[in-house]
Amino acid sequence: MNLPFQPVNGYPPATPAPRLQQVDALRGFALFGILTVNIWSFADPYYASSSTNPAYPGALDHLIRWLLWTFFEAKFYLLFSFLFGYSFTLQMLSAERSGKRFVPRMLRRQLALLGLGLAHGALLFYGDILSLYALLGLVLLALRDLSARWAAGLAILLLTGSAMLFLLFGIELLNAGVYSGPAQGEPVLKAMALGGSALDTLVFNASHLPETAAALWLLQAPSTLAMFLLGYVAGRKRLLVAPYRFARHTPRLLAITLPVGLGGALLYGYWTAYFPGGGLEVMGYGISQLSAPLLSASYGMLLLKAFDSSAGQRLCQWLAPLGRMSLSNYLLQSLILNLLFTGYGLGLVDRLPTLWIALLPIAIYLLQRPLSALWLRHHPYGPGEWLLRAVTIGAWPDWRTPLKA
Repeated sequence: MNLPFQPVNGYPPATPAPRLQQVDALRGFALFGILTVNIWSFADPYYASSSTNPAYPGALDHLIRWLLWTFFEAKFYLLFSFLFGYSFTLQMLSAERSGKRFVPRMLRRQLALLGLGLAHGALLFYGDILSLYALLGLVLLALRDLSARWAAGLAILLLTGSAMLFLLFGIELLNAGVYSGPAQGEPVLKAMALGGSALDTLVFNASHLPETAAALWLLQAPSTLAMFLLGYVAGRKRLLVAPYRFARHTPRLLAITLPVGLGGALLYGYWTAYFPGGGLEVMGYGISQLSAPLLSASYGMLLLKAFDSSAGQRLCQWLAPLGRMSLSNYLLQSLILNLLFTGYGLGLVDRLPTLWIALLPIAIYLLQRPLSALWLRHHPYGPGEWLLRAVTIGAWPDWRTPLKA
């Protein structure tokens, strides 16, 4: 087998490089979008159901939900997935530099991530995505010798195939006049469970984890693996190492990805907001399988372009600590949302206006940034990252940053 970073399959050789701050910044940016979506699973029991919450009938309520579905829903986890694939290549490089065997390291890492994900899902958030990342990461590990062309081709096949299946299913639902009907008792039961005691919340999370995991595999696994593969290709070609090889093509790329991605997002947002539970919503999701990766790519390219300026460089430095501790911050977000909305804390589920729900992620994110920066002054890794690295390398890494002489 070829060594990971030899110049094979059209890949350039890699040399040891310092941590890429722009990759951390992109990851930190994606973390905000994920928080903005996930908060609705805690705050609104009707979220992801076949009808909208009757407690939110106003024009502002509809506008906020439409903005969420158009610009955030199914966009930021794709960017995060792309960066997961990119970081996979950095793990390959790290293993090569240390002279360690890569496959055993990654197997340990993914199994540790699976354990964290299952614990997170059962205790804090039944919509956990870490376990999905863990298992799909094993698929990426098996595909690590694919050439760039084959990896990109497989990613496109996954996206287009998934889109076609959802589109055909949506058309069938429309032709058959099938509509799931408004949500009945489930949102009420969810509100009672999350707003009850801590035990009620725990039982709800643990009991709903299997069915939610199955839904995530159906709805997100193909696009997640596709973005893993595209990030893997970008990492092997070192596309996020400045100066960016694609920089001169950015205006032309944005001229395609931004309008097409935004057009699909507008359609998906409209059908999801005003025609939930039927064929149009399913068709909108099918269209989103193709358009959402383009809009996510536009977000990433625009942010990288912004980093070129002095103000943008300060933004990059501001975002980077959040991304360096993305696992810890993701888990912390779930903990904070539980303390706010469930029986673990204040039990505010279904009790806050939509404007507050929309603004709370900004407040939480602004809290996490100084906490991340403060932690990284004294520690080389976030707590979650430290644990994951310990299992990966089979040794205890430094807990505190060594003092400089």
